[in-house]
Formats: sequence, structure tokens, C-alpha cells
Amino acid sequence: MNNDAMNNPITEDDIAHYLSNTPDFFVRHAELLAAVQFASPHGNRAVGLQERQAEMLREKIKALEQRIMEMIRNGSENVMLSDKILRWARSLLMTTDLHALPSAIEQDIQNQFSVPQVGMRLWGMAPEYAGLTVAQEVSEDAKVFASSLMEPFCGLNTGFEAVGWLEDPATVTSLALIPLRGGAPGSMSPAFGMLVLASPDAHRFHSGMGTDFLARIGELVSAALSRLK
Repeated sequence: MNNDAMNNPITEDDIAHYLSNTPDFFVRHAELLAAVQFASPHGNRAVGLQERQAEMLREKIKALEQRIMEMIRNGSENVMLSDKILRWARSLLMTTDLHALPSAIEQDIQNQFSVPQVGMRLWGMAPEYAGLTVAQEVSEDAKVFASSLMEPFCGLNTGFEAVGWLEDPATVTSLALIPLRGGAPGSMSPAFGMLVLASPDAHRFHSGMGTDFLARIGELVSAALSRLK
């Protein structure tokens, strides 16, 4: 063995690189394929190439089956959720008592989507709705915060003013804050209100969750309550 070979021994990466770049190696040395033995992941035994390939194929098929079942399950849940939103949107459109509309929205969200506590505040409403609970005074900071939200905020309760709009603020651990805006969906016009959904469960609303569904709720509520302006 020469000095270069001793100083630079062949590594596993070198072998892998060589085999990747020499696809005809096993064509020229087919007898090696029959002799190669692999460690089985299902026990302390050696298996041949074909058996190992079969095991890998079974594992891939099992993983695909699990993904398909998850997609079917999620699809069914999405259909049920869409049906709930459609029924709720229909009831909002049919509501003619605008004074009762805000409280009806809060109750509907609680009942339809199993949210422990729901509250909201609105500002800039027409004078005839000034006596509603949802039209009570809100700080400028809360208004600015609502208008600054590009999407619903989800996370732990760190002392948000909006928690005080709820019936039992002491039990709130996580919450979602949803800005209410006029205009077309996706509009970044100043907020005229904010909806708060709250739970004693710290994992119900968290920073890593998707907010598309909450954004749709915000759009529906905004459209319904814009009649009070």
C-alpha cells in the first residue's frame, strides 16, 4: 500500500459517491448483488437485497396509507366545518334584529365551534347602537392594536385588554384576537372592532396554529356587523 492510500483512506462517502457515479458497476459485478447482506430493521438478522427492498417498499406503502387516511379524515372534518360555516352565514343573513345581532354572533360562535368564551367590542357605530354592551368604551391602544393585525392573533393570555370583555376573564389561558374590518375580504382598512375567542386550555389557541378558519370567521362577522355603522 502506498503512502497516499495510507494517509487518505477510502471512506464510506467515497464508496457511495463512486457507486452513485458508476451505475454499471453492478452490471459488471452482478454476483455481488446476490451476496450482499443487509441488517433488517425488524430484528438482529441479515437479509438479502431483494428482501430488504421488499421491506422498504412495505414501509413506504404503510406510510402512504397513513397519509391517505389522514387526508380523508381531514377532508371529512373540513366538509363538516364548511357546513357549519354555511349554516351560520345563512343565519347571520336572516337576522333582522340588529340590536340583538352582536350577542347572537357571540352565542353562535360558542355553540357552533365549541369556544368556551367569546366577546367583542365595536367602535364607530351608529348612535342608535351606542347603548349596546359591545359598544362600550375601548382604549386607543386596543383600537390601534386591532388595526395593526394583518391576521388573527393566537397565543397565551399575557394581559390583553380584550380579556376584560369576557364574562370570566380570570379563567382565560389562551386566546384568539380577530380584527373586524369593512371592505372586501383581505382589506387592510382600519378596524372597527375586535372579536376575542378564549379558552382555559393553553393549547387551544397557539402561535403555531393556522388562522385561515379564524380569518373567515372575522370576515363573516365583519360583514354582518357593518350594518351597525
